[in-house]
Amino acid sequence: MPFLQAAFATAIVAAVAAVIVGGRVIAPVYSQANEVKPTAAIVSVNAPAGYEVATLSGGCFWAMQAMFGMVKGVDSAGPGYAGGTTKNPTYDDVCTETTGYAETIQVIYDPKVVSYHDLLTMYFHAINPTELNRQGDDTGTSYRSVIFYHNAAQKADVEKTIAEVNASHLYQEPIVTQVVPYTGFYPAEAYHDNYYALNPDTPYCQYVVAPKVAHFKALYHDRLK
Repeated sequence: MPFLQAAFATAIVAAVAAVIVGGRVIAPVYSQANEVKPTAAIVSVNAPAGYEVATLSGGCFWAMQAMFGMVKGVDSAGPGYAGGTTKNPTYDDVCTETTGYAETIQVIYDPKVVSYHDLLTMYFHAINPTELNRQGDDTGTSYRSVIFYHNAAQKADVEKTIAEVNASHLYQEPIVTQVVPYTGFYPAEAYHDNYYALNPDTPYCQYVVAPKVAHFKALYHDRLK
């Protein structure tokens, strides 16, 4: 299975377009290779008055919540599951890698304090968006890099941000993050909420989550609570 995942990721990377001038590749751009064709209409979600919603998947949701929950303007970054087709998935279900769900955070934020574009920029610096179905040693579709957009404006912002990050050459390889319409979110079991804050001494948190959080703090110390 790791070989198949690697082959799939390689194929996606190869499909990402680039601007070529005089035979020289200069700037990878956003490509439809990032976009999974919608199979359902966008599902609306209600945010508290004055707030908006961002739905992001980028590996372990313990780490994602720990990072984005620190950002000024973020009210909450709840862990859960998105992108699958079955109803009421459990953590055990998702770990089978057969449900289509990805570990996800639902970010409720104040756009007057932090913009959607800001969150996207942080996202693309916080994870490795050039690997589709893995983050570090965590492998499988449940750890895939995917952004679920809630409206056309968010979709356009994601496409713009991907093009900007590709053009900046932050990564040697193009971004393969999926861009997918939001079709629902299931909150994870209660013990996942604030897992890193409550269990910092567990081996996984020490060796996987803590370095990600430290890197995020170093990058965005002036944007954190």
